[in-house]
Parts: sequence; C-alpha cells; structure tokens
Amino acid sequence: MSESTINIIYISIEGNTRSFVTGMQDYAKTQHAADDSNPLITLKEITEQSDFDIETEPYFAFVPTYLDGGNGIDNGVKELMTNVLGEYLNYDQNSRFCLGVVGSGNRNFNDQYCLTARRYAEQLDTDMIADYELRGTSVDTERVYNVMKDRLAAYLDNQTF
Repeated sequence: MSESTINIIYISIEGNTRSFVTGMQDYAKTQHAADDSNPLITLKEITEQSDFDIETEPYFAFVPTYLDGGNGIDNGVKELMTNVLGEYLNYDQNSRFCLGVVGSGNRNFNDQYCLTARRYAEQLDTDMIADYELRGTSVDTERVYNVMKDRLAAYLDNQTF
C-alpha cells in the first residue's frame, strides 16, 4: 500500500457526496503537489450495479443520510438508498479495513443529522470521524482531508510490515 494514498469508498444518491469527495480529491492533488508527503485520494463509488470486491487496504467510508419513517431516535428508522453501501462494507471482511466513517446530511433534520453515518460507524466498529452538510464547503474539505490524513498516518505507524 502506498503511504501517500487515502482510499475512499462512498455512495452518492443525489450527487452531493460525489461532489464533495471529488472536490477533496482535487484538493489532495494540490496539497500533494506542494508537498509530496501529503496523500492523494482514490475514490470508489458503490451503486446498485457495483460488483462486490474484497478490500485489502484501509479506507474511509462516506455516507449521506436518507431516512423514511420514524424520527430515527426513539420510534424507529427506515434507511433509504444507502443499503448497498452497508452491504458492501460488511461483505467478506471488508469492515476490518474501515478507518472511519464520514457523514453528511442536512442540519435541518436535527438529531437525524448524519444518523446513517453514526449507525454505520457502530456497525463497522469504528468511529464517525467527521461530518459536513450537504455538499460541504472548502473549509470542510480541508478539515476532513486533514482528519483522514492524520488517522491514516496513525494507522500506518501502528502497523508492522
């Protein structure tokens, strides 16, 4: 595995997540060009048509929140549209390579904001490491990139090769 690569696995229903991660991939290219110790980003989008692969390298999962029914807190939750991502991340032993979950959503949904990401983090036995609203901002891009960069570096420091 290249120490200069952050792998992202994501799902994008309405294009917001895709927009954010591709913008972050561009940001990573500029950071890497300025200092090649800054990691680049590779992206893998999961859709209903995706073949399930066995992951062999650490990655970060990006998941938006789409709910239907219940308030997601005390009277149930029915997740919409991101289920294939959850199935992919839990396929074979893929979950063991997840270094963290990044969530997005709409803050107007109060307690349900990033609820899906929190649920995925719990199911994958990892942390929800960051969040952003809708398509995010340039400040979000820099912040989330740095959180992933630091977490990947810590992971690599603890590995024996």
